[in-house]
Amino acid sequence: MSGRSETAGFVEALARGLDVIQAFGADRPRMSLTEVASATGLARPTAHRLLLTLKELGFVRQVDREFQLTVRVVDLGMSYVDSLGLWDIARPHLEALVGRTGESSSMAQLDGADIVYTARVSVPKIIALRVELGTRFPAAVTSQGKVLLAGLEAADVHAALDTPSRSSVRTRPVDRARLLEELELVRERGWAVADEELAPGVRSIAAPVTDESGRVESTVNITVHAAETPLETLTDEYLPHLLRTADAISADWAAWRRRPRRDG
Repeated sequence: MSGRSETAGFVEALARGLDVIQAFGADRPRMSLTEVASATGLARPTAHRLLLTLKELGFVRQVDREFQLTVRVVDLGMSYVDSLGLWDIARPHLEALVGRTGESSSMAQLDGADIVYTARVSVPKIIALRVELGTRFPAAVTSQGKVLLAGLEAADVHAALDTPSRSSVRTRPVDRARLLEELELVRERGWAVADEELAPGVRSIAAPVTDESGRVESTVNITVHAAETPLETLTDEYLPHLLRTADAISADWAAWRRRPRRDG
C-alpha cells in the first residue's frame, strides 16, 4: 500500500492509520492483529504499531487478543458534522417535521457509492434496519441516495456507482440504465422515493438540501414502515411537509454561509 500517492506532503503513516480505523465495521467489530493486517494489506509489524498508537490515543481498545474501536472514533465524524454548522440549523426543522408527521426523519451526505447519515430525529417505531449517525447504506437503493446522485454530473454519477460500497447491507444488483432514467425524473421533480428497495418493510421519501449556489449537498427524508404507511401517504400527505422543510433548511443554511465572518 506504500506509494499510493505522489502528492508532495502526503503522509503515508497517517493514511495507514486511517485504513486501520476504516477496516472495522458492522461485519468486523472485533479483529485480531492478523485480521487487521489482512483487511488493510499491511505487514503485521506495521499493523501492530498502528494499533498500539491508536490504542494509546484512545481510538482502539484491546480485549484479549482482539481489537475494537472505541466510542471516541465518533468524535471524528461529529467534528465534520459540527464544522458544517448544518446540524444546528437543521435540528429545529427536523424536529418540527417529525412533530407534524409522527415519522422519523434523517439527513445524509454522499460518500462514494454510499450515503452516510449525519443527522437524525427518530420516533419509537419498529423499522427493519437500525439507523444512527454514521450509518452507511448503498445510495442507489435509498431515497436520499437517489437525490444526492441526481445532484451530480453524469460522469460523477458513474464514478460514484463504480466505487465499492462500504455498507454492511447487501442488496440486489442495481440496473444502472434504469437507475439513470430514475435519476432524470428525480432531477425534474425534485424528490425521490425508495419503496422497499433497501430492505423489506422500509419505505422512504427524500428531498434535497442545497447550498447558496443551489448545489445539492445534503438531503432530508421521511422513513416509514411499509406495513403501516402506504406509498400514497408519503407522496400525497408527507411530501409537501418534506419539501417545505428541505427549502427552509436550505434557506437558513445559505444565509448562515453568507454571514459576515470576523477574523481572529
